[in-house]
Amino acid sequence: MSTTQDLVTALKAELKAAGITYAELATQLGMSESSIKRVFAKADMPLSRIDDVLRVLKMDFADLARQVADAQPLRRELSLEQEKAVVADRRLLLLAICCLSHWTFEQMTTTYTFSEPECIAYLVALDKLGIIELRPLNRYRLKVAKGFRWRPHGPVMAYFREHVAADYYSGGFDGDGELLMLVHGQISPSQASNFVERLQRVGQDFAQQHLADQKLKAAQRRPYTLVVGMRSWLFAAFRDLKRDAAPA
Repeated sequence: MSTTQDLVTALKAELKAAGITYAELATQLGMSESSIKRVFAKADMPLSRIDDVLRVLKMDFADLARQVADAQPLRRELSLEQEKAVVADRRLLLLAICCLSHWTFEQMTTTYTFSEPECIAYLVALDKLGIIELRPLNRYRLKVAKGFRWRPHGPVMAYFREHVAADYYSGGFDGDGELLMLVHGQISPSQASNFVERLQRVGQDFAQQHLADQKLKAAQRRPYTLVVGMRSWLFAAFRDLKRDAAPA
């Protein structure tokens, strides 16, 4: 769908929400109702006409563009080139993670050593990469879905395996609210898929709780990182002890 078509679709929705019929719109614009219907049916409206309709709706173009952006499907993962760009600068990667965690601009600049101009520059870069839509007053809208994940074998996960995994797992996982659990077993592939869905819900619940607890004072919150994984796998240290599979 083209941008113009998106704008026209959004205009239709706004007219319906405002209870303005094509006949009423035609009267206010000095056009015939048939002409209005034809313009909306073709979904090929010049910007001057869009501005005319917006005046009737008492909206500005920025509001309409925001409606269109909010209606766009969200990304579930980035392209390989996008991930390469993110991981090429660890400060950009850090702010990408902050955005995915719904941090405010103030949280980013007070927690890490970014000046306001530096932080804005990185947010602009994330906007250009399609991860966020940067809005006035340094606010932003995420353009990735709730179930977003980094590419399993992409540059970002490679960075985490090389620089982060050992650091993460070196902890004792024995503090308040900490847990490390390893469970091994044999189950059917269908049940494995069910467990994956349940684990995804746990991740989403964690993200939702993070948002809900933003209203608490900083002293009432602590940073936690939830790592969820499940794969068909045999410990490398034990593989040479496994008997060959029996012939079918």
